[in-house]
Amino acid sequence: MLIELKIADFATIETLHLTFDPNFNVLTGETGAGKSIILDAMMMLLGGRGDTSFIRSGRDRASIEAVFSLSPPMQSELQPLLEAEGLDDDSPDRLMVGRELRSNGRSFCRINGRTVNLSLLSQLASPLIDIHGQHEHLSLLRVPQHQKLLDRYALLDTPRAALAVEVRKLNQVRHELQTLLKSERELARRLDQLSFQVEEITTANLTIGEDKELEVERTRLSNAEQLTQLTAEAYHLLMEGRDEGQLSINDLLGQVVRVFHQLVKLDDSMSPHNELVDNLTYQVEELAEVLRGYTDDLEFNPTRLQEVEERLHLIFNLRRKYGDSIADILAYAQRAQTEIENISHSEERMTELRKSEEKLRHKIGQMAQELSRQRQKFGQTLGDNIVAQLADLGMPHTRFAVEVNWKDEANGVYVTDEQGQKRTVACDERGIDRIEFLLSPNPGEPVKPLVKVASGGETSRVMLALKTVLASADDTPTLIFDEIDQGIGGRIGGVVGRKLWELAAHGRHQVLCVTHLPQIASYADTHYHVSKQVADQRTRTQVRRLDNDEQVEEIATMLGVLSDNTRASAREILAEAGEKKLGIRN
Repeated sequence: MLIELKIADFATIETLHLTFDPNFNVLTGETGAGKSIILDAMMMLLGGRGDTSFIRSGRDRASIEAVFSLSPPMQSELQPLLEAEGLDDDSPDRLMVGRELRSNGRSFCRINGRTVNLSLLSQLASPLIDIHGQHEHLSLLRVPQHQKLLDRYALLDTPRAALAVEVRKLNQVRHELQTLLKSERELARRLDQLSFQVEEITTANLTIGEDKELEVERTRLSNAEQLTQLTAEAYHLLMEGRDEGQLSINDLLGQVVRVFHQLVKLDDSMSPHNELVDNLTYQVEELAEVLRGYTDDLEFNPTRLQEVEERLHLIFNLRRKYGDSIADILAYAQRAQTEIENISHSEERMTELRKSEEKLRHKIGQMAQELSRQRQKFGQTLGDNIVAQLADLGMPHTRFAVEVNWKDEANGVYVTDEQGQKRTVACDERGIDRIEFLLSPNPGEPVKPLVKVASGGETSRVMLALKTVLASADDTPTLIFDEIDQGIGGRIGGVVGRKLWELAAHGRHQVLCVTHLPQIASYADTHYHVSKQVADQRTRTQVRRLDNDEQVEEIATMLGVLSDNTRASAREILAEAGEKKLGIRN
């Protein structure tokens, strides 16, 4: 609900800071004092058109800021969007909304101190306030809201949610069926492509890691001649010597061994190293054997080299088409084979899906039709209650109806209408019903869509009746009524005041009302007086919160010329309202 409202340099408002009562707030004052300006500011805060004519003369900008307290249900509704946009803060039970209008026509919107676009501001602020008046911001005039409100009134949210689960299943089945129902030519083309790819990979007979082994073999084959020369040179150095008459490494090591053994005979302390010296000879001979064996294996084989090159080229082409490694290529082949099997068995799958679709169309039709019966039943009750409320509000001849229509659709769900005729009708997650509230405020006139019938103060009374009946279903926290007293007298005014107070006291709503009727104002939990002052040749709108004595003076003034008689009447009106409020509480 609305906790604080700050307005600066907006029309005749220089600065204004209001704190509101969580229950029933009333604003009164002479015509032209600026009450409607406050509502214009609220409309702009909710995303209305930013007109530069609202900027106070001599100023370059106007600003409106509001702080809202969020109930747990409202937090649940708004928090996902706030988090998604990075607008959440440390106080999830508070929301700060601001809008600034500059003389150059630019408009700045803020949520929790961060700049947002106008669309997001409207999306976040709209659920918080309904303004009912000459320029309404009315959720109840938005037809899609009617089904939602009726379901809440009738406690049908649970069966509607169960229906939505089945509708989502049907949509999934249809999506898969549509995927399989591609043209036969396209499926055949896809099947040929997949078959070719699987055949190409299968024929290659790949082994994971073979590309690495082939690269090593290619290197060896490409350098076979040089490798042979290097191996022979190393072997000659070890066993035969580089040139004729030159000792080999093996011969030289033999001399080292002989000398070392003589050394040991002279100095026994070196004997522990005999094995080390002997091993040198053995290692040289072993290395020579390795080189001889390596030489025997080496061959200059152009045919094998070409085979290796061709194999590596094949693997390269397959990697380019199907994956970065042989493992990826084989995995692609497996997926392709699975798709081939799915396509090959698509007729069987389509048959299964068609059976599932038909079963769901029947099941959803039964669930949706039962939901529709409940809506029609409670729609009648809702209409009767609203008509009774409107009679109390001075509209005794009003008729109200909840229209429930179905739309035929060839691929819809199966239902049976009141005449026993089988039909297929459109159905979404909300059901098969297209619901709209209809109204006829005058005798002899047919009921028509709500948005096309009521207007002005009549609209506000219709909205009050709707809000009163739907108080438990409507979760808009703050309701603002303007011109609700238009065309009604004191007796009906008292009824309107009591219903507004009840809406705040028992309907989980904060109510703000702009009125000229003292009978309505007498029910206020908090009473504000709006006045217009002229100082330094400038007009300023001021708002003052009234205490008990000041409220008596204000209501006496609203009754006529201020006098002892009007003061006495004001006290009587306040006392009567107080007694009725006390009686309702008890």
